[in-house]
Formats: sequence, structure tokens, C-alpha cells
Amino acid sequence: LDAYRARQWGEAPDLTFDELMLAYLKATESKRSHGRDVVSAKALYRHFKGRGMRSITAGDMRAYIARRQADGVGPATINRELSLLSAAVNYAVREWDCDLPNPATGRKLREPEGRVRWLTREEAAALIRAAETLGKAPHLADFIRLALATGCRSGELLGLEWRRVDLSAGLIHLDGQHTKSGKRRSIPINADARDALVSRARVRAQHHPGSPWVFATLRGERIGSLKTSFASACRLAGITNFRIHDLRHTCAAWLVSAGVPLPDVRDLLGHSSVTMT
Repeated sequence: LDAYRARQWGEAPDLTFDELMLAYLKATESKRSHGRDVVSAKALYRHFKGRGMRSITAGDMRAYIARRQADGVGPATINRELSLLSAAVNYAVREWDCDLPNPATGRKLREPEGRVRWLTREEAAALIRAAETLGKAPHLADFIRLALATGCRSGELLGLEWRRVDLSAGLIHLDGQHTKSGKRRSIPINADARDALVSRARVRAQHHPGSPWVFATLRGERIGSLKTSFASACRLAGITNFRIHDLRHTCAAWLVSAGVPLPDVRDLLGHSSVTMT
């Protein structure tokens, strides 16, 4: 029917939401944020599955936003979902010559000011002590030490390979493929970072000498997440409202309070601007 209408009346066949999103996710699966895109796509799918893209109206988008808000979802998450839909439509128009309206245009919600939380030196010491008591996560204390000393993101540390650690030069090397910004940077290894890395090296030598990962299980496999063990350590230390990413905030706060110039903090953390820092 679509082919007949296109031939007889010059109408472009409609593209369903399912077709659009599956094709877009396939075409962009190398994106660093692909995993997050899949999560956003699943949320959109529950609302728009089977719908033709030309049938999705402004009212439908308002209804989607209202439904997500009723589910208790925050503005930042809703905006990521709307941005994914918008990006998929724009990609189809640009790359596949599709003539599609973009129902997500102009729908971005106002987001609250970014959350910033950091630890005092005493709180950090308590958190490390608590982590050291968790027998099921013997790597956690070293992870916390290294995160506080370098300001690296969780993903940068969990994906860190020994070949990119140069203890003799005192540097950790991150290539563009390993960083959120896509830009390479080198992080100096201070005394605390060195202690954490040496501790990890000892574990490697004893349990999995062939593993490439700095943070590995006792079988040498890459560790994918620390959320559960980190939450346990925070609970034991009596620390509330604190997330793994806040270790990065803590590193930055300590550097600034020590008088390190903001451009230097920017470069260490890999921020795109001093404003973000």
C-alpha cells in the first residue's frame, strides 16, 4: 500500500517508530553513549511502539512527558529520551533522505542546577576504612584512593589497562577512546595514586598476572560496576547523599582549596572549559 501510494500520489511511505529507532541504534552502535541510548529507546518504545512517525503530534509528546513525570522520572532523564528521538529523526532526514517532521523539537524541560557533593579528608578516610572491610570487593579501597587522587571518571578507571600506566614517568595515559570528551590526556601519579596502583599490582602478580586490567576480579576479569559495594561502604562509613562520581568532585574541590589554578584543574579532569570546572 505504501509503495502504491508513493507511486500514484507521490506520497513518501511512513516510517514507524520501531523502524526508525532500530535503524538509528544500529547505525550509531559505536557511539560512546550507545548503552544509554538503548535505555532511553526502551522508555520511548513503551509509548510509541508501532506508531507511524508522521502520526506523532505535539500532543503526543506532551502526553509522553506528562506520563514520564507521573512515573517520577526527572527532567534530565526525560530530556535524554527526547534528545534521542530528535537525533534519530534528524539522522534519518540527513542520512536517509527521509521527509519526516521532528516532534521532539523545542520540548526540552528545564533542569535543576547540577548537583555538587564532595567529602572532607576525614570523611574520605572513613570511607576508605569502610571499603577495606568489604571482603567481597577487595578492589574498592584502591579504587577510591585512585579516584580521589586523579579525579578520573569511574569508567576511565574501570577501563584502565596496565599498559597505560607508567609508574616510572609517574603518568596515567588516557587516549581519546577512553575519555568522555574524546580527547587524550595524561594524569600525574601522586603518592596516594602510586600506593593504590602498587597495591593493585601486587594483587595482579598473586592472582592474575596476565590480566590487562588495573581493576580486575581475582580471576582477572574486568570489573563492570562498583555501585553495590560502594553504597555498602558509604553506609558503613555513615556517609549519605554520595555517589561514585562525587569522588571526582572531591578531587576537584581539594585541588581548588589547595590553591591549584582552575586551568590546571580543568586539564587534569579533562573538562572542555574552565566554566565547567
